[in-house]
Amino acid sequence: MRYDAEHKERTRARVLKEAVKAIRAEGPHRIGVAGVMSRAGLTHGGFYAHFQSKDDLVLAAIGEMFNGARDTFQRHTEGRPPREALQAYVDFYLSAGHRDARESGCPLPVLSSDLPRMTDPAREYFAKGVARLTGSIQGQLEQLEQPNAEVVASSVLAEMIGAVSLARAISDPVQSDAILARSRTSVAERLGLGAQA
Repeated sequence: MRYDAEHKERTRARVLKEAVKAIRAEGPHRIGVAGVMSRAGLTHGGFYAHFQSKDDLVLAAIGEMFNGARDTFQRHTEGRPPREALQAYVDFYLSAGHRDARESGCPLPVLSSDLPRMTDPAREYFAKGVARLTGSIQGQLEQLEQPNAEVVASSVLAEMIGAVSLARAISDPVQSDAILARSRTSVAERLGLGAQA
């Protein structure tokens, strides 16, 4: 049976969705093609109609994760003045809800510990995703005429990633919440979000 291009694209999207879930649950180097295809309701044999290799699948899934991160940034910032946009994004990123949403949150805390063991192309995809998110924060800071916007954006993003990673690793909910709260305050102060426009 022959399928149209839309069917092939929908099938690829289904496989990618399952690959993203597997990467979030197991790490990019531990996912298996057969398991991903099975969870997508497809046979292992159909894999090569959509991807050249497991590495190709991992790259596409990482790209999909960063597309989601871009969409999340836009959802929290679009249509808002820069100060309010940044505050909304910081509040989201350093929230208990985001900490607890490993299956759908920002890929940076999920992938950062695994990527050093991955291929150079996977690390390049990751670096591009980091640069894109840093650039989004930088763009808001530049509208606020923040000196050294690129450096500040990079540093703030690193702090937020670290805070979420650490908050996820701590089993005591009080301690975990405190890490997020302290980081929210610190980032807001550094960005001057409490000041009037």
